[in-house]
Amino acid sequence: MKSKGSRFERDLIAELWKAGLAAIRVAGSGVSTFPCPDIVAGNGRVYLAIEVKMRKDLPLYISNDEVEKLVSFAYDFGAEAYVALKLPRKKWKFFPVRMLERTEKNFKIDENIYPLGLDIEEVAGKFFQERLGEKV
Repeated sequence: MKSKGSRFERDLIAELWKAGLAAIRVAGSGVSTFPCPDIVAGNGRVYLAIEVKMRKDLPLYISNDEVEKLVSFAYDFGAEAYVALKLPRKKWKFFPVRMLERTEKNFKIDENIYPLGLDIEEVAGKFFQERLGEKV
């Protein structure tokens, strides 16, 4: 499964470069004692700390600890914290941490949150969509 996750991370990096964001995988992101995301990306205007997830279906649960570490790194680095989610036969969707639903022990992305996810072009700052009456 680890090699499969690495493949998805490399695929996402290629997509980020196509969208105009320089991107790299962070070595040891899953095992480091320091908070660090799977991918760091930016273009001089937008800086992203990205935790990469893939699932066959929803919901996706993410531990409080994982989200806290992502937010901590993003804050210290001056980046925005995102979870990038890939579902089969779907394009990548990006979720700012503030968009995640908090449960008692975790954060989650479910069928209600998923449609609100951002496309890669939105995350790259190329354009913004209005969602629920406010700019995202």
